[in-house]
Amino acid sequence: MHTLQGLLILTTFIAPGLCAVYQQLSDLRQDEFDFVIAGGGTAGAVLASRLSEVRGFQVLLIEAGPSNEGVLDAEVPLFASRLHNTIYDWNFTTTPQEFANGRIVPYARGHILGGSSSINAMAYTRGSIDDYDRWARVTGDSGWSWNKIFPYFKKHELFMQPTDGRNITGDFDPAVHGFDGMTRISLPNQLQRDFDARFIKAADELGGKFSYNLDMNSGKPLGSAWFPSTAGGGERRSSATSYLTRQIMKRKNLHVLLNTRATRIRQTSKSHSSKSHGPEFDTVETFGNGRGSRTFRATKEVILSAGTVGSPHILLHSGFGNAKELQSVGVKPLVNLPSVGKNLTDHPLLVVDFAADATEPNVLADPTILAEALEQWKTSRTGPLTNTVDNNVIWGRLPADSPFEDPSAGPNSPHWELLPAVNLGNAPEPHLSAFISLVSPASRGTISINSSDPLDSPVIDPAFFTAPVDVASARDGVRNIRTFYAAKAFEGYIKSESPPSAGAESDEELDAFISATFATTWHPTSTVKMSPKGADYGVVDPDLKVKGIQGLRVVDASVMPFVVSAHTQTAVYVIAERAADMIKRDWHERA
Repeated sequence: MHTLQGLLILTTFIAPGLCAVYQQLSDLRQDEFDFVIAGGGTAGAVLASRLSEVRGFQVLLIEAGPSNEGVLDAEVPLFASRLHNTIYDWNFTTTPQEFANGRIVPYARGHILGGSSSINAMAYTRGSIDDYDRWARVTGDSGWSWNKIFPYFKKHELFMQPTDGRNITGDFDPAVHGFDGMTRISLPNQLQRDFDARFIKAADELGGKFSYNLDMNSGKPLGSAWFPSTAGGGERRSSATSYLTRQIMKRKNLHVLLNTRATRIRQTSKSHSSKSHGPEFDTVETFGNGRGSRTFRATKEVILSAGTVGSPHILLHSGFGNAKELQSVGVKPLVNLPSVGKNLTDHPLLVVDFAADATEPNVLADPTILAEALEQWKTSRTGPLTNTVDNNVIWGRLPADSPFEDPSAGPNSPHWELLPAVNLGNAPEPHLSAFISLVSPASRGTISINSSDPLDSPVIDPAFFTAPVDVASARDGVRNIRTFYAAKAFEGYIKSESPPSAGAESDEELDAFISATFATTWHPTSTVKMSPKGADYGVVDPDLKVKGIQGLRVVDASVMPFVVSAHTQTAVYVIAERAADMIKRDWHERA
């Protein structure tokens, strides 16, 4: 994968008046910066942008993958899934999953500037009030509470009208959105008029748990709602396109190094230690495109933003973790943090299909329609390719009398998410899919290593469905989408449920279906979790500084103490926004 990458990337440019963008290690002459950010994904791009707002800061952003520039499948919203299993994906897989009878699950992660925000399905979902209040409670830092984090949602969001020009008054609550931020957000850019109308009628008809919710991003997501996305203006808005715009890239204090992998965080001869503060880790070791290794030193901080998989992988190879486990694979232990790589939490995913008399065109299955739609998108950023996979969503909870201990953050947090998709994929027959994501899972897995070579792949074990409540949530999700599609509003539209779920009624039959088909929603978190300052568990303090040392912070989805009951990219944006403010405050006070 990596050897082919060099043939496909854009050529190096260092244009007059623009920040330097380097395609390989040898192009970059400077070795020392104020901040070295390892990982140019969702959080890393935000940090590079915000920290370089301070003219006195010299900022280096290191990304393992290529540029996002000119990658059509990273621009067209409906083409998102085409980036999986390409050079823009790390192409990870899980260990054999016990609940799946040893099946291995593909585990896509973005290998491109913008990280997974450049290859995901662009869902803009925040989660619940309870999610963030739980973060504040378990970390002892009220700054992570919903009320304190809410301004960062508005700060990063630029809410836009859909590109079809329709009136969306009454379809969202403007009081909970931001209109001057960095990331363009929109409700669906083009309606699927027959299905969308039936969806709203079904929500009104059934009521109760399916009742219409004006705005699921208010912190109270439960119910049925329109599904917003980071496809504002009809094209993907990743952290790269939002926070590393051409104007931002003009900053002379911002440096972006592509196709270069951060492998370890190291101490150098300039580092020091003391009984009160511990050792300082100030150097990032890198490896670039088969051209050898090189180190970059941060005079202020190293910031690790390599993601839930990448950050613990780098930390473990740097000697952070359980001493015995590190020694067993030939890594010298340096910092005793047994929680590194533990607590992996992810949202498992199911798909239930229905045969339907869907009148909406199947864009991806008809080459003629697809060509016309692509031309429309190229000329006006309108049409069916401007949407993501879903226009609507239902968030729900297990019954109140469920015998299981509630794994969610509280009564505002859903256990499952139902996402209907009309004629999605290459199958020419009209059909309706329902994606079922378990958004408050109790199962916990690990990221580990099995060698001392940092270029070896991490060992990823999400341990899906090891908690019985997750299996119960999955069954409940299947039964609830069946209930919803049985509404009178869908008479004459949905014909029948399709295999392999068709006919699975009992718990045992549903469990067999779940075991044989589940995948991931690609929302891993919590492998470098934050905990209260001074706690003897966790990896980072609430200010995201690594415990027991100086000079190193972690800022990405890995620091979440619990996964949010939502798609995770929005939470990562606000984590990075708050982290940037904390870092600026720390260093302005010292200036």
